[in-house]
Amino acid sequence: MRRFNFLFLLLLVSVFCRAQSLFVETESFTNKGGWSVDQQFMDLMGSPYLLAHGLGFPVEDATTTVNFPKKGTYYLWVRSRNWASLWTSKAPGQFQVLIDGRQVGGNFGVSTPEWWWVEGGSVEISSKKSKISLHDLTGFDGRCDALFFTKDKNFIPPSEKTEMAAWRKQMLGLPDNPESAGTFDFVIVGGGMAGTCAAISAARLGVKVALIQDRPVLGGNNSSEVRVHLGGRIKLEPYPNLGNLVNEIGPKQGGNAKPYEYYEDDKKLFYVEAEKNISLFLNYRANKVVTEGDKIKEVVAVSTETGQELVFSAPLFADCTGDGTIGYLAGADYMMGRESRGLYKEETAPEEADMMTMGSSIQWFAEEKDAPTSFPDIDWGLPWDDVRAEAIKRGDWNWETGMNLNQINDFERVRDYGLLVVFSNWSYLKNHSSRKDEFSKSQMKWVAFVAGKRESRRLVGDYILKEQDLTEHNVYPDGTAPTSWTIDLHYPDPANSRLFPDKEFKSIAKHIAIYPYPIPFRCLYSKNISNLMMAGRNISVTHVALGTVRLMRTTGMMGEVIGMAASVCKYENTDPRGVYQDHLDKLIERMKKGVGKPGLENIQKYNLGETKQD
Repeated sequence: MRRFNFLFLLLLVSVFCRAQSLFVETESFTNKGGWSVDQQFMDLMGSPYLLAHGLGFPVEDATTTVNFPKKGTYYLWVRSRNWASLWTSKAPGQFQVLIDGRQVGGNFGVSTPEWWWVEGGSVEISSKKSKISLHDLTGFDGRCDALFFTKDKNFIPPSEKTEMAAWRKQMLGLPDNPESAGTFDFVIVGGGMAGTCAAISAARLGVKVALIQDRPVLGGNNSSEVRVHLGGRIKLEPYPNLGNLVNEIGPKQGGNAKPYEYYEDDKKLFYVEAEKNISLFLNYRANKVVTEGDKIKEVVAVSTETGQELVFSAPLFADCTGDGTIGYLAGADYMMGRESRGLYKEETAPEEADMMTMGSSIQWFAEEKDAPTSFPDIDWGLPWDDVRAEAIKRGDWNWETGMNLNQINDFERVRDYGLLVVFSNWSYLKNHSSRKDEFSKSQMKWVAFVAGKRESRRLVGDYILKEQDLTEHNVYPDGTAPTSWTIDLHYPDPANSRLFPDKEFKSIAKHIAIYPYPIPFRCLYSKNISNLMMAGRNISVTHVALGTVRLMRTTGMMGEVIGMAASVCKYENTDPRGVYQDHLDKLIERMKKGVGKPGLENIQKYNLGETKQD
């Protein structure tokens, strides 16, 4: 009864508010100008937001036209934060709100260290139809979630996450129940290489697929948004036709932090859209799961631009999110951090278990111009000098942060620290370094704002792959996609840690060579959620074993395999465990044949890594 009364009261308040106010989600702006939609942290702070990622120079205004319910005086609230407040008293990401070209209130992005509603003063609305603009002042990643205009001077928008979510939905007039996205055999969440290959593989074998991706492009870390090249080997024994699909859709050029055309986003999209059995849902974030017993019944995804919710139903699901998000929401068993040496008898594991993970990279590069270029002389970065500064023009994979933080709950902090380091180091090189003449014609060309994550949750399957399986080459009958990279584990760079104690931003890699190893199928489905498979870095492996399987050609082949397994599930009316127990021969037949073009030249001869066979 108390719950009913709360919801009824909320409905009455919302109806009144909508008649006296205007609520605007910034990600819904019709013209985003130079601002970008950032959805990476919406599960933590409640919403996607607009980000002014201008590389130190203000971006073009984001604008939209709105209809106020009435003319007259309104009071403005702005939901934002000062992203750099953990490290400095300055506010690098400042912006203004304009109504029909007139500034309302002061500068935003200045005060609150956390996401919060900030008062913006009053504004006189003389025309119901008005143009709202977000005006960036710095180009240093100012961010704005939402704007709220109210005629009630005493009303303060809710900030508690659950209450705010319900209030947002009411203010936007969204339905209580999500619309059906359609009927599918297989729902895949995550459009990186693993999820994209899983979708195409299943579709080519007659499975009706929904592919949900929360960004506007496919490819994940191999997209132009993150710019990590593919790694590992394909077309290896025991199933040399695994990898044909990776070869078919993957970029022909290698290299990290290169120009965007290297990553061939359009090529991946072309192959997905060519499959009549795939329904693609770009810019949808899956963040709710409905279960019945040990099965997922539905997944709910929300548009990162409109807030529309869609519900996806199917007999089979795949978690290719990297973070194990769908498994986690469904109650799947998972692991995170480093296991102790004694737990699985792994020689490389630490003596005591801890929560350290491999980190996330913010890559970047500069380009050369014909004449000198400038960059702001900022005073909110790290304490640089000629010893500490990184006198380079491209930041590769080893610009890696957050190893001792939670790569899910602290992820915005992890990403933001990476940005702070990149910008402040570059500012020092351009303005103060004894070698600044070397950088006089260098201009920052690209800095990732979508962080390249390596590790977070790993979902537990019927088997957990461990170090000695790889080093002793213990091959199992349900072996599938081969992992071929070294066991490549990252740690904070000791030299960088000495220069920046507890604030390191660079990593080192330690390698253990292995023979190519077929990953057991039992690592690709959940132990306790019976209709959930997974492909990518969130499969059933220890932290140590993750060091090899996380390479994207390998995760792409995992996707090929679970797509094949989905077809076995469909035609044999079984679940993933049933494939292993009763129909493994049918999966093996499919792996022998493959789903990619077999005669296509192997164009991906970059970043293969070393194996013991070399």
